[in-house]
Amino acid sequence: MKNKIKVHDGIVGAIILLSIILAYTVDSRWAMLAGAVSVLMVISAFTGFCPVYFVLNKFMPCSDEKCK
Repeated sequence: MKNKIKVHDGIVGAIILLSIILAYTVDSRWAMLAGAVSVLMVISAFTGFCPVYFVLNKFMPCSDEKCK
């Protein structure tokens, strides 16, 4: 489970960092991607649904009893 959390944090952090870099270098509208990811993070805190975890669960199924 800790590996999945690390992968999740890496993916989300990379998307936010990439969108800020693109907003600075290419077009300011790329900052909306960072905003969308941030909104999804806040919503997932209340709903328990995260699109990144949804995809990670497909690629990294959990075999431990604690994960279920």
